Amino acid sequence: MKRIEILGCPMDVATIGETSDVITNAIKADQFIQHVVVNVAKLVNMRSDSALDRSVRECDIINIDGMGLVFAARLLGYDVRERVAGIDLFHRLVGESAVQNMPIFLLGGTQDVVEKAASNIEISYPNVRIAGIHHGYFWDDEPSVVKLVRDSGAKLLFVAVTSPKKENFIARWQAELGVNFVMGVGGTFDILAGKINRAPFWMQSIGMEWLYRLLQEPVRLFGRYARTNGIFALLLAREMLLERRAPRHTNGPET
Repeated sequence: MKRIEILGCPMDVATIGETSDVITNAIKADQFIQHVVVNVAKLVNMRSDSALDRSVRECDIINIDGMGLVFAARLLGYDVRERVAGIDLFHRLVGESAVQNMPIFLLGGTQDVVEKAASNIEISYPNVRIAGIHHGYFWDDEPSVVKLVRDSGAKLLFVAVTSPKKENFIARWQAELGVNFVMGVGGTFDILAGKINRAPFWMQSIGMEWLYRLLQEPVRLFGRYARTNGIFALLLAREMLLERRAPRHTNGPET
């Protein structure tokens, strides 16, 4: 992997296959990896949220999620082949965990959602071992949930909680979770449970997945998207005007 920086945020340039290989090899070697994906909203929020910024920067792998950031990286001269969406990496890793007999833990969503997500995962991946599940409303008793995860024997932990709660939770407790891999997966459980639908592939490929989500949850998402997308556009325009970068290939340090 090559590490680059986009608008002040470090990011790793890698395909989903390369990312999955690094993670599974680390798990087999009994190493720990903390993973995060960054999209436009998270990048913008990192600029005003120091705890979120620190939680992201401390991760071992920082994938580029969202075509908005892929397009921005290319405009700034970086050779970014594809994005690594959290839900796509989730499916890749769950499939690999089923083959390699690596137990997983699902943390987040409402109780109904996480139960339905777990049921559908077991249908899609018959050999998967789900070591445990827990809803995402546990903030009054975090230590007991951390102990539940640690005692489950899970190797991979997927945290489906909104930002910045999931990033900060993972950063706060990573040393005590007892897993080899942990990542935040946002609204993935809602999609798996059928609560919301994912955008069709053609909308994903042109960077309009956010619009599809907005149409499903306009009240909750309109203000957030209007603010973060607007700020991001201004930041990118300023960066391009100030730097006048010529196109170049990634040449950051290996991660």
